[in-house]
Amino acid sequence: MNALSHLFQGISTLSQTGPDQEITQLCFDSRKAQAGSLFFAIPGTQVDGHQFLDQVHAQGCTAWVVQQIPANIPENVTCIQVADSNEALADISCVFYGHPSKSMQLIGITGTNGKTTSVTLLFELFKSLGHRCGLISTVVNKIQDRIIPATHTTPDAMHLNALLAEMLVDGCTHVFMEVSSHAVVQKRIHGLHFKGAIFSNITRDHLDFHETFDEYIKAKKGFFDALQAGSFALTNVDDKRGNVMLQNTQAKKYSYGLLNAADFKAKIISNGIGGLQLDIEGKAMHAQLIGTFNAYNLLAIYATAMLLGEDQEEVLIQMSALKTAPGRFDQLAGPNGKMGIVDYAHTPDALENVLKTIQAIRSKNQRIITVVGCGGNRDTGKRPIMAELAARYSDAVVLTSDNPRFEDPEEILNQMEAGIPADSKAKVLRISDRKTAIFTAIREKAALGDIILVAGKGHETYQDIQGVKSDFDDKKVISEAFEV
Repeated sequence: MNALSHLFQGISTLSQTGPDQEITQLCFDSRKAQAGSLFFAIPGTQVDGHQFLDQVHAQGCTAWVVQQIPANIPENVTCIQVADSNEALADISCVFYGHPSKSMQLIGITGTNGKTTSVTLLFELFKSLGHRCGLISTVVNKIQDRIIPATHTTPDAMHLNALLAEMLVDGCTHVFMEVSSHAVVQKRIHGLHFKGAIFSNITRDHLDFHETFDEYIKAKKGFFDALQAGSFALTNVDDKRGNVMLQNTQAKKYSYGLLNAADFKAKIISNGIGGLQLDIEGKAMHAQLIGTFNAYNLLAIYATAMLLGEDQEEVLIQMSALKTAPGRFDQLAGPNGKMGIVDYAHTPDALENVLKTIQAIRSKNQRIITVVGCGGNRDTGKRPIMAELAARYSDAVVLTSDNPRFEDPEEILNQMEAGIPADSKAKVLRISDRKTAIFTAIREKAALGDIILVAGKGHETYQDIQGVKSDFDDKKVISEAFEV
């Protein structure tokens, strides 16, 4: 039974007019509102849902949740005023779908880099340990082996609860999800019961949305502030803001790290093209993943498995078989010993990590050629920084388009190029067409045995130009360029 009175039991409202009603679906998209719908009028960054109340009424929807009471409320409409429509949507979604997160081990991970890799590794690890699992990530959502396309890093509260409910019906006992800073601020995860939360790291990103780095940090911290006392909070103690995340949490606090004293500690024994050799709490293990950043990812999932009561020896055995997430340090072998690497690195820190990793594993004669762009209608301040890093750690650089969206690609390249030091300009080329840039890097710039990094888009299979998403897959383009 989903009467309005049941859905709003215990939820704070400011006012209500109209009778009780039976609700058959929730919606915040005015186009989907119909008889039996509870429509949430949400003020958005582009449009305000309050503008569509007449439209939803004409479509038969007579139950509204609003922040601002409209001037004229039709007689047959039940209008409920709340302080925050996003928060109300989250609260009502939890009730409507039966609080699925209470009946599973829900683990969330937040941070600037490593979220997708870590949740994917956790998902694969716990499947291999015999659990039925769900995955909610930037790349894809999964119910065990069934794929559900992903549209956001973290879905909206309504679709998120619907997905968790579907996972529960399918028998999932463990669900691993990325938690974006947008999701925290927009209350998408509000009301969920997390068994555990993991912090990976934080560096500059999404300042187009948060405006300041302090607001971005505050958003990430908000995830931990909202945890219940029965959950755990696991932080990367080597990140200088790692302990900040746990300052106000009610959850039980744990730490992991490679450098500083921590509850879960690891050392890198070796790091090469064949993978990582790690010492985790005195136990040796070989991982197929490469790079220091992946050592942190692996340690985080090991710690999570331990906190969820798994057997240490079995966890380490299964971890050794794990592979990286799609678009994360994906390697492609080409002719003449050339190697292509596709990576989602779209922040300065992520790009620097990947380039440092390549430098650490390359042979003395291997050169690094980097193809990189920056997304349009996003944080403009990181553009010159990323170009400078590419020039600093590469032997040749091709600046190109990422997803220009509604910006002029040439203007984005101008802003990137401004970060190139005078003594590095000779090794930098700019080609706005991404396919041409990749072909040029591989066929004209790369010599025998060189490594070509194509950064920024990773798993994405499209390019967004002027609102149109066209097919574009970095891995496919590299493979084409490799063909002789």
